[in-house]
Amino acid sequence: LTVDSGEAAGPRPKDASAYFGPMIEDNGIVFPSTNFTKINVRWRRQFVPYTSREPQGTVVVDASNHFLYVIFENQTALRYGVGVGRDGFRWYGRARIDRKQLWPRWNPPPAMRARNQDLPEFMKGGKDNPLGPRAMYLFRNGTDTGYRIHGTTEPWSIGTNASSGCIRMLNEHVF
Repeated sequence: LTVDSGEAAGPRPKDASAYFGPMIEDNGIVFPSTNFTKINVRWRRQFVPYTSREPQGTVVVDASNHFLYVIFENQTALRYGVGVGRDGFRWYGRARIDRKQLWPRWNPPPAMRARNQDLPEFMKGGKDNPLGPRAMYLFRNGTDTGYRIHGTTEPWSIGTNASSGCIRMLNEHVF
């Protein structure tokens, strides 16, 4: 995994509920699907030409342009729109996805809780959990970086710098 830096986020839209479609079920948890008609085609999953020195299967995050690429053969990649860290919270570098979790629990780090004292100490996995239905945990040199690639309860944030450093994907796109 390679991540480089990004730029500034927009506000929550007044019509945020329009970003959700019908309820769907995933491993026993019912949650709202994404209304893809509200998602700009640019941010939807698509196969694209992509030249990289990285081996097949590598995940590359281009935070400046809000894309995540999964490298395929013949100079192609599967591209996803992503949300990235807002000003002061951008993470970049190289890491490994050493752990994946289905309906992960969320433990906001102490620094995040200090900035927002309304956050819980812990949130079990479920439809309201900000990590969504899947999370991939990023490690460097065998140590958890604290950053994740995960789903989102805010689909309008895809294509923006809205997170506290993690890489957000549409829930249906998190692999």
